[in-house]
Amino acid sequence: MKNLDSKSINLIDTKELKIFTPNQKHFLLMAKKDKIDFIYNTSALEGNAMTYPEVETLLEGITVGGHKLSDEQQILNQNRSINLLFDMIKNDEFYLDKKTLFDLHSKVAFEEAISWGKFRESGVNIGGTDYKPPKAKELDLIFQEGMKELEKIEHPIARAITYFLFGAKCQFFYDGNKRVSRLMMNGILLKFGSLVILF
Repeated sequence: MKNLDSKSINLIDTKELKIFTPNQKHFLLMAKKDKIDFIYNTSALEGNAMTYPEVETLLEGITVGGHKLSDEQQILNQNRSINLLFDMIKNDEFYLDKKTLFDLHSKVAFEEAISWGKFRESGVNIGGTDYKPPKAKELDLIFQEGMKELEKIEHPIARAITYFLFGAKCQFFYDGNKRVSRLMMNGILLKFGSLVILF
C-alpha cells in the first residue's frame, strides 16, 4: 500500500524501547490478568455504556439489566476474541496473515456486523470525516502489499502500532475494524514477548 512505507518507519528512533526485555510467558500472563481491563477499554472506545463492574459481572456469566443486547454481545464477542488470541500465542499459531485476521474478526464481529471473518464486499463510510476507505475490490491487494511492508519493519513494537493504524485506516470489514486491529497489534506484541496495549 502506497501509504505504508517501512523505510520511513525504520528511521524512527527506537533506542528507548530497549528498556523492555522480551518475555512472552510473563507478558502473556500479565495480559490474561488484565483481560477485563482490555475488554472494558475496547468496548468503551466503541461507545458501549456498560461500566467496569458490569463488564466483570457479565463475564462471570451473570446477566446485567438495563443494557442493550448489542452491548452485551459486544462484550462477549470481545471476550471470545481475546481468549482466541491468547490460545494462538500459547500454541505459537499467531501469524501476520489473512487467516489469523479472519479468525479473530469472526469472533469480534459475530452477529454484530453485516458479515464477519471475511473482507467487506461493498463500500463503507466513517462518520465525522470526509475520508473514503479503499474500495472493496482493492482490499485483497492492499492487505497483501501492507503485509509485505509490515514484515520489513524492524522493531516489533513499531510493527504492531503500524498494523493497528493500517487496519483501522483501511476498514477491511463492515464493523469491528479497530477492535480486530487492536487484537492483531497485541498479537504482534505478545509474540515478540512484550507488554500489550490496553487502551
